[in-house]
Amino acid sequence: MKFAQFLLKNGSVAGIPKQVERFAKFSPSPLSMKQFIDFGSANACEKTSFVFLRQELPVRLANIMKEIDFLPDKLLSTPSLKLLISWYSQSLLEIVDFLEKNPDDKEVLTKFTQTLVNVRNRHNDVVPTMAQGVVEYKDAFGVDPVTNQNVQYFLDRFYMSRISTRMLMNQHTLIFEGSVNPAHPKHIGSIDPSCDVVEVIKDAYETSKMLCEQYYLTSPDMEIIEVNCKSYKTTLVFLFADVICSEVTHASAVSLLFQLDICAKLNAMRATVETHETSITLPPIKVRVSLGTEDLTIKMSDKGGGVPLRKIERLFSYMYSTAPSPVHEDNSRNAPLGDLQLYSMEGYGTSAVIYLKSVERLPVFNKSALRHYQTSIEADDWCMPSKDPKQLGNSKRIV
Repeated sequence: MKFAQFLLKNGSVAGIPKQVERFAKFSPSPLSMKQFIDFGSANACEKTSFVFLRQELPVRLANIMKEIDFLPDKLLSTPSLKLLISWYSQSLLEIVDFLEKNPDDKEVLTKFTQTLVNVRNRHNDVVPTMAQGVVEYKDAFGVDPVTNQNVQYFLDRFYMSRISTRMLMNQHTLIFEGSVNPAHPKHIGSIDPSCDVVEVIKDAYETSKMLCEQYYLTSPDMEIIEVNCKSYKTTLVFLFADVICSEVTHASAVSLLFQLDICAKLNAMRATVETHETSITLPPIKVRVSLGTEDLTIKMSDKGGGVPLRKIERLFSYMYSTAPSPVHEDNSRNAPLGDLQLYSMEGYGTSAVIYLKSVERLPVFNKSALRHYQTSIEADDWCMPSKDPKQLGNSKRIV
């Protein structure tokens, strides 16, 4: 096991490989937003949360640590990955240390909460550190199809796992540490039990509009259509959690919805303005919000010229997107409770669809996951152009 080799070479704490093997045999337990809200609002029991988390957090950490072990040796040997592995190893040991502690001891519960705060703070820079490791590897060894495939698969799961563990730790520490945010006294931990989705979208639009007008001196309007409202005058309400991003410089927590929404709108606005720079008026960005039995879906459509199909996959490729400079925020494309999909028609526009799920989607290390890392592709089976093709409209017709 590469973890064992790493720990021996670096003189790290013993016992980590054994604990990883022990807890990776179990699958994480996905939680629904309803479970989060019910537990936090009905006389939340710190003892119950402690007993659950001292088992669940090691399981989630161990599952993703098993997958870290299957990354290429040269990637694991980068300074950034060595640092990241040491963080995960230390955090796992600190939480496992509470397995035999008495849950009826108030001092134990207090120390556990403080340990979660320490673990959360230790992992604040996991995202930029992982991105830096990918950059270090790419600069030194380049990119091949096999590595690109494995890293892509791993990072989607790695970031899902990270956000899910932070969600659990945030809920426990915010509820039982007694640090209520005076600006949001009705929040249950990091969850807003009555989030007005349309207001969040409008807020994101105003922020995007301001940034767009600062650069382009103009911006498109926005049209919102609501589906499945409780009544004609009632806006859609959805249980929503803030994802605490310690890397973000904002003073307050930034909600995942706001991050996804503002990102999509900024792209839509920029594309719309640049595509219609000679037009008298700009086509509006159209937003449709629909609440279903399981998911809340937000669809944003623009007429910003679209993106070539050839480039769509690269938009979500870590080996390309992390290459210029490491990002300092959580990956939001594949969060446990959120997903972003793009549908584009080149020459016309793009639709960005945000899905907010009611139940976590968590990675599990098993034989199915292992097969992804063992798949070998010697070369790409599609011929891709090395540079952008010529404009089709300017090409001479061949008879």
